[in-house]
Amino acid sequence: MFSQLGVWDTEGNSGVLIYVQLVDRRIEIVADRGIARRVPQAEWDHVCRAMEHAFKRGSYEAGAVEAIAAVTEILARHFPARETNPNELPDKPAVL
Repeated sequence: MFSQLGVWDTEGNSGVLIYVQLVDRRIEIVADRGIARRVPQAEWDHVCRAMEHAFKRGSYEAGAVEAIAAVTEILARHFPARETNPNELPDKPAVL
């Protein structure tokens, strides 16, 4: 999915995919090499576990929004906005 959706195709190699697999009830965050070098896997895992806990409570929208906000904060910390800061990937969820 990471490759198929072109998440790897950003200038700073900072794309992040939040992958929610409903059938197996699994959540995974896949980070491109530029951001993966800077963020320990445990930090991504923490975001996934928080999202899973929210989903188990039936808080699907809140869990997803909180996870997106957490990933946004991580990205902003390591790749702060520049004067020209194009959005290189769509923000809309891809439902497959």
